Amino acid sequence: MNDTTEKKPRAIALLSGGLDSTLAISIMLDLGVEVEALHFMTIFCNCTSARRQEGCGSEARRVSELLGVKLTQFNVTPEYLSIIKNPKHGRGSSMNPCIDCRIFMFRKAKEYMLKTAADFIVTGEVLGQRPMSQHMRAIRLIERESELEGLVVRPLCAKLLPPSIPEKEGRIDREKMLDIKGRSRKPQIRLAAEKGITDYACPAGGCMLTDKSFGRRLKDLLEHNPDAGMPEMRLLKYGRHFRLADGTKIIVGRDESENNKLEMLGKGYLKFQVADRLGPVTLAPTDAREEAIKFIAAITARYSQGREKSLLLIRSWDNGNEKFLEVPPAHDEEFARWRIE
Repeated sequence: MNDTTEKKPRAIALLSGGLDSTLAISIMLDLGVEVEALHFMTIFCNCTSARRQEGCGSEARRVSELLGVKLTQFNVTPEYLSIIKNPKHGRGSSMNPCIDCRIFMFRKAKEYMLKTAADFIVTGEVLGQRPMSQHMRAIRLIERESELEGLVVRPLCAKLLPPSIPEKEGRIDREKMLDIKGRSRKPQIRLAAEKGITDYACPAGGCMLTDKSFGRRLKDLLEHNPDAGMPEMRLLKYGRHFRLADGTKIIVGRDESENNKLEMLGKGYLKFQVADRLGPVTLAPTDAREEAIKFIAAITARYSQGREKSLLLIRSWDNGNEKFLEVPPAHDEEFARWRIE
């Protein structure tokens, strides 16, 4: 006897760990679609919930467990750096290459869709929500360049878009999807409440590349070091950043947590810290000139306890080599103009 039961449609859902992608998967599950979540990790995510600080990867894992779907994660930062440096379709208001980013992620998702014999891609995109990548022309461009035309389902705004192939074929019910548009998150927050989803991260997105302060740091880095890689990019997330008059780049920690991060990530850098009291860890290049080293020590003293004193003892070290400098704390007007942010 032949089995005439229709096979459930299978979808690969792009899951950031944020509210929109969570809701998109939930809607697909309600429509009887078999969903596998796909999460692309980069060092530029700053998305966390109000109560946790683990970041996007852990949020994606938590959401997949909540919804009962399989999750596959890939760290794509090394490949993604080339897009950040040379985006074909330009950048947004900061250093965010949103259109190129979506094309990159969609191409990756298509590879995985074909590999796993899934039928289509699902995203949490909302028409008009992102000024650069979620208007109609950009949506069509991204689908075309990723060779996914008609194979991307956007449950939150599907009724405002041309029907996708799965909708045309009747594999998913278009009428049970939504028509959310614009930048307000109130409809999504209401829907989350209706579905009993109360703990979610980044209802408004979590990409550091859209942040103006981070963007200035990244722009400065690429102007001075076009070949910068992951180690340099990671350091952009921590501390106060300065580019001194001679081109020397320094990073000054703002609290104990950042000091620990700078010590951990600062291999190959010259480090400074006040010797006998609390103060920041400062990173500088090991080839910094002697005059710059004295100034860096003075800036370190400025952000340390005891900055009201005439002199502070600053320890500098690199690869086991240790030196001590006694310097007067710098005054803000001496170096404020060199701050990147």
